Amino acid sequence: MSEFFQGNAEVIQKRWPALFARLQSEDSSAIEAGLTEGLGTTLSINGIQLTSRHDRVREARIQAESLPAGKPQLHVYGTGLGDLPSVLLERNGLERLYVHILNGALFALVLQLLDQRQWLQDARVELLYAGDLPDICTPFFALPAEMLLADDFNAKIRDRLVSEVHLSFNNREFDPQLPFIQQRLRDCLPVLLADDDVAQLFGTCAGREIYVLGTGPTLEQHFERLAAIRQQSDRPLFICVDTAYRPLREHGIVPDFVVSIDQRISFRHLPCEASDGIALVYLPMSDPDVLRAWKGKRYGGYSLSPVYAALREQYPRALLHVGGSVIHPAVDLAVKMGAGRITLFGADFAFPMNKTHAGWNDGDLGPSVNQARHWVLDGFGQRVSTQLNFRGYLCVLERYIASQPQVAFYNSSRSGALIAGTRFNQEFVQ
Repeated sequence: MSEFFQGNAEVIQKRWPALFARLQSEDSSAIEAGLTEGLGTTLSINGIQLTSRHDRVREARIQAESLPAGKPQLHVYGTGLGDLPSVLLERNGLERLYVHILNGALFALVLQLLDQRQWLQDARVELLYAGDLPDICTPFFALPAEMLLADDFNAKIRDRLVSEVHLSFNNREFDPQLPFIQQRLRDCLPVLLADDDVAQLFGTCAGREIYVLGTGPTLEQHFERLAAIRQQSDRPLFICVDTAYRPLREHGIVPDFVVSIDQRISFRHLPCEASDGIALVYLPMSDPDVLRAWKGKRYGGYSLSPVYAALREQYPRALLHVGGSVIHPAVDLAVKMGAGRITLFGADFAFPMNKTHAGWNDGDLGPSVNQARHWVLDGFGQRVSTQLNFRGYLCVLERYIASQPQVAFYNSSRSGALIAGTRFNQEFVQ
């Protein structure tokens, strides 16, 4: 046992005995670490530098400057080499600093290599595992290296941190002033005004079970069973997302409702020939030609996006919850229709079975599977590949589910991402 670890351990054991016991069980020997030298030195894990190799403290001060002054409580995600907590504790008005561990084995290794007592001993510090809390806390700074190095236990919080950090960047293409957006809204307005308000659907299925059908690869596992259930007189309501419509129809499954919000959805995704009797719920960024050709009933609504701010004021319609993916308004529609129980199909947010989507070729609906550089945990507790925006969509859905305690949410497969707040539907999950 190193001299550094002994001193660090005494502080942690005294202040946070339960956390210390967990740290003792971490396998720091599994961390492949090495020194990286520059004007100074830092620790590198699998080629990822924990801090600057030139001036760690200066880097920490720059990071600290991004956090608002005068806040009594601050949060740091990742422990790094202890530089950012030490710098933040210089603030006189700081009453509490929460340091959230993102990789337990890595922190255990750092405790062996460097004296961390300067910040560990400070009475204002609270140390905890990030994954012990259900969501992120603000205001925060997340250390970039540990966003990449987060372990499985803390992965959910890592995903929510990444989603939050990328939010403004992801919203850049939804600027209401963009000419394309303004033109699309003008083109769609006559259709919207001629159609019914989605509010007319709210409360029409009180207590009913609703199936929400996404386009994740695991949807293919259930085509046969869904086709049989669809033929039953007493059955759940079927709400599908736009990209699931074609593969469902190809397998003899007729949804009751289709939800579409994406400006890129075309006749390729929503062929109109056999759409009689199928309701289409949409937002007015949809292609107006596709909307006009739809033979079933149409219902228009908005989201809280700034894109619809002017329309919401001038032509009021009901709102659906949107967070980047069409699965969000589909689920929200089910809730607002009054569902007591919702089972999700193809809500994978990942690429199980080495596929991106059900019923579509690799790359048809976005990046190909071999471009995946990220992961989530599936229902078996194993890592499954995904892309960054899918992880963000998962975070949004999990937060939404947490906000609807009156509804029982179920997942139909373990092979996709584990969705917090859902249970597995034993009728479909073996």
